[in-house]
Amino acid sequence: MGHGASCGRPSEEVDFFGAAQSGDLARLAAAVSSRPSLLRRTTLFDRLSALHIAAAHGHLQVVSMALDLCVEPDVVNRHKQTALMLAAMHGRTECVRRLLDAGANILMFDSSHGRTCLHYAAYYGHSDCLRAILTAARTAPVSQSWGYARFVNVRDDTGATPLHLAARQGWRRCVHVLLENGAIVSASSGAFGFPGSTPLHLAARGGSLDCVRQLLSWGADRLQRDSVGRIPYEVALKRGHAACAALLNPSSAEPLVWPSPLKFISELEPDAKALLEAALMEANREREKRILKGAKNSLPSPSHSDDGATVSEVLFYRTARSCLANYYCYSIADLTRTK
Repeated sequence: MGHGASCGRPSEEVDFFGAAQSGDLARLAAAVSSRPSLLRRTTLFDRLSALHIAAAHGHLQVVSMALDLCVEPDVVNRHKQTALMLAAMHGRTECVRRLLDAGANILMFDSSHGRTCLHYAAYYGHSDCLRAILTAARTAPVSQSWGYARFVNVRDDTGATPLHLAARQGWRRCVHVLLENGAIVSASSGAFGFPGSTPLHLAARGGSLDCVRQLLSWGADRLQRDSVGRIPYEVALKRGHAACAALLNPSSAEPLVWPSPLKFISELEPDAKALLEAALMEANREREKRILKGAKNSLPSPSHSDDGATVSEVLFYRTARSCLANYYCYSIADLTRTK
């Protein structure tokens, strides 16, 4: 989709939209000063306003000028897309934040696929934009009207959540951000990808080993089937993604997963959380090496089981116990202080 000026417009309007595209603030200010109605004009075909064009190109000063001059932040183009959606699509994090500060509605859906700004950030792999939108969602009216968890798992017209889109595209960081914020790890899609696909099916289809690792560590079910009865292992095998298939084979060792209480403890200290994640990923890397090494010659035996915990696995369990103990100590201390 183009974000430039349309042909067939008066030269003054073409120049105005060109200035919005190039971020020429002085030219824009002069044009608006002589003709304020330009801010309400749109390009002929795509119906893009100057706000849309500036947001898509990351021109923060132009976006701020338009918003300061009372341009509606939720004005839509031909496809019912807002400036926030275009900023999220192109990874313009500062513009996303500015639009959110101006009250842009995160619960608007486009007319092409029924997607929100969260879907766009996930599909195009912009994890910083995802974080900004999710941070705003905690305090925006959506948290009262829809509920935060429902927003994180919002579906488009094909039944795809943002996690489905990020997993299919292979965006590991986006998958991680969404899982941290309550995305349902084994949700089934509608018609997206293949009916009934989970994020794990989609990561397997795309051959994204990083996304497969992330999803498995958050408890994704390797045995969940899509609408024709395929498990993710079969999808990876059919697509020729041998490494993904080795990890997804039900006969191979189960990966270590986040201790279930920690999935819901958002108050856990960031440093402790990072330490726990590093320990878990290291432990899983050792398991993965053994699985992939065995897969070079033959498929793992159905009776395969780990012959004792590795040093990394012991370290992970110790780290998990320590993090949990520290968390509950902090909680008790906080309760004591409030009395």
